[in-house]
Amino acid sequence: MTMSEKIQLIHPAGKKAISMDQEKYDLLKKYILRRLASGIASTQSEILNFIKQELVIEKLKFQGSLEWHLEWVKLDLEARKEIRRIGDKSPQKYSI
Repeated sequence: MTMSEKIQLIHPAGKKAISMDQEKYDLLKKYILRRLASGIASTQSEILNFIKQELVIEKLKFQGSLEWHLEWVKLDLEARKEIRRIGDKSPQKYSI
């Protein structure tokens, strides 16, 4: 297994963020944006279920906690203004 480059994530509230393998980040970013590009605002659970389906379709195994990594990639994309949070009510929805 090759060592993947790390990417430093950013947090929308300016809090300390983590570093993540570039490959994991890119994969989750691709799926998040694919889901939201459909124009349907989605909750985190809906995005997670979509990603799980995509991983099965593409026969990919995800190493580590998918939920934990998804949360960080989602926060990073929000901080970079690539996705946005809609409203304050729970469950929160996201769109492009």
